Amino acid sequence: MRKLLSIIACLLTLSTYAQDFTTRFEKSNGKETATYQEVISYYRQLTRRYPQIKMTETGATDAGFPLHLVVYSPDKDFNFSSLRKKNKRIILINNGIHPGEPDGIDASMMLLRDIAQGKASLPDNIILAVIPVYNIGGALNRSSNYRVDQNGPDAFGSRGNGQNLDLNRDFIKTDSRNARSFQQIYHLTDPDVFIDNHVSNGADYQHIITLLSTQYSKLGGPMGDFLHNTFEPGLYSLMKAKGYDLVPYVNHFDETPDSGWVEFSDLPRYSSGYTTLFHTFGFVPETHMLKPYPQRVKATYALMESFIRFTSEHSETIRQLREQTKQASLTQQRFPLSWETDMSKYSLITFKGFASGHKPSDVSGLPRLYYDRSRPYEKQVKFFNYAAPDKYADKPSAYIIPQGWWAVIDQLKNNQVKMQRLPKDTTIYVETYHIVDYQTSPRPFEKHYLHTHIKVTTTKDSIRFRQGDYYIPMNQTANRYLMETLEPVAGDSFFAWNFFDAILGQKEGYSAYVFEDTGAAFLKEHPEIATQLQQKKSADSSFANNAAAQLNFVYKHSPYAEPGYMRYPVFRIMK
Repeated sequence: MRKLLSIIACLLTLSTYAQDFTTRFEKSNGKETATYQEVISYYRQLTRRYPQIKMTETGATDAGFPLHLVVYSPDKDFNFSSLRKKNKRIILINNGIHPGEPDGIDASMMLLRDIAQGKASLPDNIILAVIPVYNIGGALNRSSNYRVDQNGPDAFGSRGNGQNLDLNRDFIKTDSRNARSFQQIYHLTDPDVFIDNHVSNGADYQHIITLLSTQYSKLGGPMGDFLHNTFEPGLYSLMKAKGYDLVPYVNHFDETPDSGWVEFSDLPRYSSGYTTLFHTFGFVPETHMLKPYPQRVKATYALMESFIRFTSEHSETIRQLREQTKQASLTQQRFPLSWETDMSKYSLITFKGFASGHKPSDVSGLPRLYYDRSRPYEKQVKFFNYAAPDKYADKPSAYIIPQGWWAVIDQLKNNQVKMQRLPKDTTIYVETYHIVDYQTSPRPFEKHYLHTHIKVTTTKDSIRFRQGDYYIPMNQTANRYLMETLEPVAGDSFFAWNFFDAILGQKEGYSAYVFEDTGAAFLKEHPEIATQLQQKKSADSSFANNAAAQLNFVYKHSPYAEPGYMRYPVFRIMK
């Protein structure tokens, strides 16, 4: 009997080891990428075989399918609080934000398998957390006709998600369920390093893969210095040893990149810009669309290996820098809100391109650009990667947001912002902003008409708040996130993204023929306003000849004017 049981156990073991963990990418010799269903099925199979891998459902998506998180933990501990206490460095990898760029999807499947089978290594101090497919709706919308310029695979998903949103513009506004679930994953994992795998469009050149990093000046402080002087050079060196000449993401502004380019400005709407707000080293690898798909996947795999090695070898430095930055954010008094590239400064990088020229178009007959791959070149080009803050805001001791603005409150809650509700109706002396000017895009951008060039005035007043309104203390690690979303002039503020547009429409008004008498009486009682009216008439002839404008001037300066019109409903308590 024992012999029979032994034989059965042996057969079961052989059967388990005989499980086919070959990916669709490998079976097709690099011509195909896995479907969404195949990806999830593959990871389920891995988790059944290897107990150091766990997959969980971690939130909803617009496609109706759950977002999954796959975690590789060498000691089989999947509790992130416990892992942080064990001083593990956590790398979060996002795949398929644009499913037409599936390189990371296939590379991650093979990487986790190879680590589990001992073909690749994962140091004991590293935890890998992988989102297998982020844009599930786009992955389900599969075709061979998308991304017409791209060299493989044979078929893949589309850029738009279940709402036809570009999820790489949604990290702050979170119009998608995907983005809201991502924020929950991000705060659950609190990654030290974040990797968002992509494929680039644009110019033709020799490099198989490029790298977009969080702009080091924006990351700022010791973390920014380490990123610029150690982390990026370390990755470039590791990739060079693997046979890859890594260069920064080719964000060129001329017809070709021959004269150099400006470093990409990763606003918080983008993944690496969002993770900057919470003090994570963020990266967006970009393989080149014209390279064969097998080369691109292999390069993505190699770069993820390089991230693992560098993070492991610099584990303690990364931990200390992040902790130091988080602590500094608690007491930081001024925060930059926007940055401008200094075009008088640049670095030189070695760029391997192809000669270009113009020839008659077979479509229009007019000159068209072409690249000549028979004429490769290598030269030093300018890389404009010096950015300086051009707007600052002083940190308040707290913000107050009335409870009616629940859409914003929900955003803050999803980002684990600490806040408390006022226990009773209370009058508080606060600093208030009034919107005095802004420009709005004439065309929609990702469901919004973005505001830019926002100008405000500041006043102080005693405002009565209601029981249940939200008091947000500015002594938390979310301080930077709060400043860049709640200060209206910030580039990706909630005001810029239309969350407060209701204040831009006047709700109260007057009938001119009635208010004429009321206004006249008000001017007699307030001669200082009458003087201001006369001064404006003297200085502005158009105003002097416009009776309606003068009456409206009186109304705006009277107690009858609507207090909430153009008054930004996020109030600052100053020390």
